[in-house]
Amino acid sequence: MQTMYQQMSDTELANALADLKDQVAEVKARGLKLDMARGKPSPEQVGISRPMLDLLSSDSDLTDGGVDCSNYGCFEGIPSARKLAGEFLGVPPEQTIVLGSSSLNIMQDVIVHYWEKGVPGNTPWHKLESVKWLCPSPGYDRHFGLTQDLGIENIPVCMTETGPDMDEVERLVAADPSIKGMFCVPKYSNPTGCTYSDDTVRRLATMEAAPDFRIVWDNAYAVHDFGDEPDKLANIFDYAREAGNEDRILAVASTSKITFPGAGIAFFGSSPANVAEVANTLKVGLISANKLNQLMHTRFLPTLDAVREHMAKHAEFLRPRFACVEEKLTEGLAGTGCATWTHPHGGYFVSFDGPAGSAKRVGALCKELGVVLTPAGATWPGGNDPQDTNIRIAPSYPSVEDLAAALDVLVLAVKLVSAELAQEERA
Repeated sequence: MQTMYQQMSDTELANALADLKDQVAEVKARGLKLDMARGKPSPEQVGISRPMLDLLSSDSDLTDGGVDCSNYGCFEGIPSARKLAGEFLGVPPEQTIVLGSSSLNIMQDVIVHYWEKGVPGNTPWHKLESVKWLCPSPGYDRHFGLTQDLGIENIPVCMTETGPDMDEVERLVAADPSIKGMFCVPKYSNPTGCTYSDDTVRRLATMEAAPDFRIVWDNAYAVHDFGDEPDKLANIFDYAREAGNEDRILAVASTSKITFPGAGIAFFGSSPANVAEVANTLKVGLISANKLNQLMHTRFLPTLDAVREHMAKHAEFLRPRFACVEEKLTEGLAGTGCATWTHPHGGYFVSFDGPAGSAKRVGALCKELGVVLTPAGATWPGGNDPQDTNIRIAPSYPSVEDLAAALDVLVLAVKLVSAELAQEERA
């Protein structure tokens, strides 16, 4: 589809460009300093977890299910935390490990474990001639960095409204045994906000793949609903267990955007064999994680229902911000042919696409005008968006007023870059 600028006469386009450049000069003179780069909770959101800090004191009972949380031991996590982890991940508590605050760190540890030691009965990945990894794109840049750091070849696969393009995934994995895994953010995906369909979940769990193929199932936004009808995600372990592929799934989640970012608790869940094997490796360097933090969290949020009640408070902050994104983008760009964007029911991001060849120029212009965005290309492996179209919008941190101002700048930048691209086509 053509943009409205491509449809203009030469005179109309010249006048539009002149007007847009005047608007850019006006915005630049305002000296804005606005940041939409990362998906951080706002200070108000973080504040709703402050009562948790009052739950432990010098007089508190520091035991949990017979475990002394003030001393060494209980590597896998205290009983109440493992129970909560099982509810998050869809596995029995005994198939979980509760560690520090970072699920990203868990993912790295597990991938490095297979890189160095291999899946039992298979060659360590670092000894193989070629190791490849599937990366649903647009996706999460920090995921891509984990495998890139090890020298694993990241292969993008297209995201659709129902998850990764499963025809493409199944074709690649069946044809190439050097593909050893893939990343998935199955609910409210980063950045598209889509939730995998039941069919996508089933096909991922049951498809033909190398015996040491692993799926990192990062359910980071499992409870991050703000829409009227929360998306529902099938339990991948149910399908995998029935197909005899439970070892394939490496599930993680954390409370980083539930309680305190960087100071929450993180969960790992998988098959009994995987949990035992990963635990044996991690125990070499860790006697136990911070059990007092686990205890504080589970006294504050003892069940998944309690977590959902807490997340309803988060939704009150997120809902108006995502509504602001929808309003501003619709008001400024609907019907122009210059952009499309997603309409998530939860999570932390909106995925925005401009014309081919526009994203880097839009990002640079926004920075010049005082608005910092996630770098263009970050949502693709190696920072290489093949069409240079995608921008990740992260509306959670700024105030609604600052967010509205930043989105006005984004809309203006998209219009000017779209007009410039239309003019360059005619040169």
